[in-house]
Amino acid sequence: MEKTVSVQNISKTFTLSKKQQKIEQSDERKKIAVNGLSFDAYKGEIFGLLGPNGAGKTTTLRCISTLIKPDTGDITIDNYSVVKEEEKVRSVIGFLTSDLKLENFFTPNYLFDYFAKLHGIDEETSQLRKTELFSRFGIDKFREVKVGELSTGMRQKVQLAISLVHNPDIIIFDEPTNGLDVLTARVVTDYLKELRDQGKTIIVSTHIFSLVEKICDRVGIIIEGRLKVEDTLDHLLQGG
Repeated sequence: MEKTVSVQNISKTFTLSKKQQKIEQSDERKKIAVNGLSFDAYKGEIFGLLGPNGAGKTTTLRCISTLIKPDTGDITIDNYSVVKEEEKVRSVIGFLTSDLKLENFFTPNYLFDYFAKLHGIDEETSQLRKTELFSRFGIDKFREVKVGELSTGMRQKVQLAISLVHNPDIIIFDEPTNGLDVLTARVVTDYLKELRDQGKTIIVSTHIFSLVEKICDRVGIIIEGRLKVEDTLDHLLQGG
């Protein structure tokens, strides 16, 4: 198998505000979110990062996606370092997170075109890509509806389309079905499996084991910032 993502002994520590200390119920000013974490992901697979809320999943994905830098260690994406070559990493990944906030007064049509231009995609390719994704996710009849007037599920599908505007080979999703109704979640998970079958590398984080069962080929279990187990899903289910 071709290795496309390699997380190499990364750690990340945050300084907590007083408010965050209260939320964490801790007197400590420092919180170790990720602690010596390593794993690999391969072409044509869905790798699941499974763990409870606060385990360090989102921090890990933000490091992989170059939104933040690890304090120690490195991550390579298609042999590009997230520490030293973040612009090149961004060109080959798609990242979807519930923290992505689309401006309420823009339409899906406008936003897709805007992000296509940011990625340097020519007009013809952009329109073909838009036709494919808008049709797939049922966005067509909402293309001129302002984001603020869309349902939660439709906004999520618009976010998904925008994240994939440049047809990336490596796709990173933080809690991809969080807050979605059953039908919309099914559309998203079915599409992720199709992308895997096309040879894409997909990394998803979730706290929901049933989602891992449905779509993941391998899984890493993360607790308190450390990877406790990394194996194929079949082996884990067999108690290996």
